[in-house]
Amino acid sequence: MATTEFSWDKSENQSILLEIKGDRLKLSDDVLISNIRWFIAFRWILIATLTFFEILLLSTSDTLTQLGLSEQQKWPIAIIIILVIANITYIYSLDHSKPGKYNSPSINLWVQIIIDLICLSVVVHYIGSTSTPISFFYVLHIALACIFFSTRESLYVTILVCVMDSIVIIVENFIITQTPLSTLISNHLSPESVRRDVAILWMFFLDILFFVVWYVVSRLSLIVRAHERHLLDAYRQINQAQVEKDQYAVLMTHQLKSPLDAIRSKINLIKGGYCGEASPGVNEALDKIDTRAQSMAGLILDLLRLERLKDTCLDTAVFKSMDIQATLQKCIDKLTPVANSKHVTLNVSIDNFTCKVIPDQLEILLENIISNAINYSHNNATVEIVTEVDRFHKKASITITDHGIGIENKDLPNIFNEYFYSPRAALHNKASSGIGLSIVKTAAENNKLKIKVASEPAVGTAFTIIFATSEVPVAPNR
Repeated sequence: MATTEFSWDKSENQSILLEIKGDRLKLSDDVLISNIRWFIAFRWILIATLTFFEILLLSTSDTLTQLGLSEQQKWPIAIIIILVIANITYIYSLDHSKPGKYNSPSINLWVQIIIDLICLSVVVHYIGSTSTPISFFYVLHIALACIFFSTRESLYVTILVCVMDSIVIIVENFIITQTPLSTLISNHLSPESVRRDVAILWMFFLDILFFVVWYVVSRLSLIVRAHERHLLDAYRQINQAQVEKDQYAVLMTHQLKSPLDAIRSKINLIKGGYCGEASPGVNEALDKIDTRAQSMAGLILDLLRLERLKDTCLDTAVFKSMDIQATLQKCIDKLTPVANSKHVTLNVSIDNFTCKVIPDQLEILLENIISNAINYSHNNATVEIVTEVDRFHKKASITITDHGIGIENKDLPNIFNEYFYSPRAALHNKASSGIGLSIVKTAAENNKLKIKVASEPAVGTAFTIIFATSEVPVAPNR
């Protein structure tokens, strides 16, 4: 038996990673905010690491001195305090301050980069700008700027990096002679003139390296953004085509509805004898016409219902607590005549629970699945409707199982596509419009539900609606 789980999240489907501002393609605010939070978490790890090493230096200062590491001043503690305050400020601006002209994700990132560069420059100065490879950590900020900012803004960050690194080297080698972190890498053994020449050469080399890194990463970033812009344009064109198709479908259904209702009304008048006596052959032809017209009327109603569900906005939709037992019983009462006409027995076993959903949409979803189970069952078969409640995890599910024609493995992934129905299904139920499960999909998407489908040809199909959160009502005292 093949099993497939379907999950739809309207908020994820509609999220856009990029936004276009003028001629520039930038990451959307949602993506920037998620990355800001990642940087904040990474900074907490860095703060914890610096704190650990500071404690280690204070507790084992004698041992470290014997290894050649000189005693440092209080600058690591100052860096830790600055980073902690900065992180708390970033979190407060994201979670508690209203977005505005001076409080946007882009400005937040700019502030983070500037403060991080200042702190890194202090670290570079005290560890040794020319005697250690610590200066190469500047490259990280250049790469991040190329990813999150425009080419011009990332160039500003690169220039800022070059200025800060140059200031550190000049201060360290021409103004203030800094004692290196370790006597093992002391550069005081070299003549002062040679040391200064090396510092100038090192500064020149680093500036060239920073600009080369900026050029390469910014070019690669532009290429990626260009491809993503093409994808974004294609995504919008597809959405626009889908909207136009849906609008055309609604227009056509409205245009068909009025003449179809008139045709069915005239047929009823003729069959009722209001237009004179009709021969048996005419009555038989009218019955066939009425049957086809009834199928088309059902198709029109399904199309209108589907479009209404698609237009549902999660921001304005009202979610209410629904009693599953009452909802299922309402659907079963409505579909019992259909089941009786096909001699299908409905076996129901309900473990009651409540869930927050859009009420009418949950009814539509259940009606369509139960109706399909009845229509695609063989005569004199049974349909089981069972609910299960996981009280520990507060989850619940409804499983609707038929013993009918089943679904082919190759068709299973496509059953929720609009207007899709397999040849076997069309032969078994000629009145099918291929829209019923599309309605189920849209209702499930609006209500944030998952559906698991298990099926085997000629054996049957089981639809399981999964509710991520549920509540079990307390039994009344007797």
